[in-house]
Amino acid sequence: MVGVTGDIFVEIGVIVVIAALTAFILRIIKQPQILAYVLVGILITPVFKLVTNSTIIESMSTIGVAFLLFIVGMEMELKKLKTVTLVSSVGGIIQIILTFVFGYLIAILLGFLNLEAAYIGLMLSFSSTMIVMKLLSDKRELSTLHGRIVVGILLLQDIIAIFALSILTSVNGFSWTIFGFALLKFSSLFGVAYLFSKFLFPKYFRFAAKNEELLLISSLAVCFIFSLAFQFLGFSVAIGAFVAGIALGNLEYSFEIAAKIKSLRDFFSLLFFVSLGMALSLSVLKDMWLQLIILLLATIILKPFIIMLICSLFRYTKKPAFLTAISLAQIGEFSLILAAQGLLLGHISQDLFSLTVIVTIISITLTSYFIQYDQWFFKISEKPLKIFNMFTTEGLEYLPTEVKSKIILCGHNRIGYSILRKLHKVKKKILVVDYNPEIIAMMVKEGYHCIYGNVTDEEIIHKMNLSEITMLISTIPGIDDNLHLIRKLRNVNHKAKIFVTANEIEDALKLYKNGADYVILPHFLGGEHVGNIIEQHRSKKIDLKQEKEDHIKHLQQRKDVGHEHPKQT
Repeated sequence: MVGVTGDIFVEIGVIVVIAALTAFILRIIKQPQILAYVLVGILITPVFKLVTNSTIIESMSTIGVAFLLFIVGMEMELKKLKTVTLVSSVGGIIQIILTFVFGYLIAILLGFLNLEAAYIGLMLSFSSTMIVMKLLSDKRELSTLHGRIVVGILLLQDIIAIFALSILTSVNGFSWTIFGFALLKFSSLFGVAYLFSKFLFPKYFRFAAKNEELLLISSLAVCFIFSLAFQFLGFSVAIGAFVAGIALGNLEYSFEIAAKIKSLRDFFSLLFFVSLGMALSLSVLKDMWLQLIILLLATIILKPFIIMLICSLFRYTKKPAFLTAISLAQIGEFSLILAAQGLLLGHISQDLFSLTVIVTIISITLTSYFIQYDQWFFKISEKPLKIFNMFTTEGLEYLPTEVKSKIILCGHNRIGYSILRKLHKVKKKILVVDYNPEIIAMMVKEGYHCIYGNVTDEEIIHKMNLSEITMLISTIPGIDDNLHLIRKLRNVNHKAKIFVTANEIEDALKLYKNGADYVILPHFLGGEHVGNIIEQHRSKKIDLKQEKEDHIKHLQQRKDVGHEHPKQT
């Protein structure tokens, strides 16, 4: 017993030490850490064979996936998805169907059997909730328009993946009765989670929150209870953890729970990525290189094209459609689970399983670059993407009167909503500009002047009539977009007051330097506070110039003491 424990300890120790060194080197050359972990897996098993028993590592990596989806469930505010419900649900279903059909046909042409081709079609259809959520969270883009669309599509994909697992498990004896029973089991467990979150968990965790250790162990208990329950009924451990996260997500202590579990998640996630590299079969690279290239191209080119086409059909502009598409250009963990299940059941060969792992590794690694440099990729792709301008936006521009608007709000998000509440009395003077068609449709119903589009488009800027406005408010966090707006406005109007948004102190100071009158930092103040400032400025109760000077002084002090990322209160 001691020997086995020692072996496990040595194996994990080797992995962690090499991973730390590799991650350090890649950090210096500014490469994603995910790539470091995958490289470690490749080095220690297929290349140098330092670790040959991968069973324990794979088991622990499963826990990593569960912990990640547990936190994703807690951090997922389903209410935010209401503004992208249509494209996430209907559009997500269309995406899965089209990707499956194209993937199936490509696999048949490559010489795979019908059942293997079905697996390939399904595996291409699903993206990685684990990777994408982590990367978007690191960039603080989960609440952006494309972030919400991505989260909605991923949620739908995960749900369909669960049912796909149920069907494929019983493919040799499938019947609608079995499928209906699986649906009933899943719905029942989800219903139990809802009831617990409504009646049991609030009271229990109110008591557990008095002790940090009890709060942590209770949260882990809920995660494992639901994971084991879902596994017992034939579902994935990961989806059970995800449902558990949703059940705890509405508690007032969810932030504290997530903060405590994140370190565990990071450790087990490391093992997950390492296990991907360990599963790599180098012989497949030699024997199936053509299939590898074609399936990889289908993943990073065909799949994003389908997603962007669907987003455009739902009347989203090029930028959010493109950012959504490249965020989902990979094969995900559910595809690996499907492949592992197919190998276990004898539905697919060991070579196809290895091929799936390789495509997953490469596409996930590329995704980390796609998301990290998404704005650069959009800029170089903007001209070719003009073909998507054919999709009409008719009806999404609403200017009910000939009276020109005096106040422009760019971006109707949580902050924008709070600001509009404060300015409701002068709604006829406000123009709302947003590139979410569902938001614009909602604002049109409320009677606001509206323009649908990207605030950096010259045509949209021309329609804003910047020379005659008295105030510009931008809740868009992108510094380049805000600098562009400031320059355009100051070229024709030096009197209008400018309120813009930034995520970082450095960006805020840069915006002030370029002419902003006030910079909103969501980590310091919310929309309600900004609304109050705007209202008091309009009624001449405060001196905005003095407010600006005080804010710059405060930010400089924060910067000097290193409070670059303050905790939101």
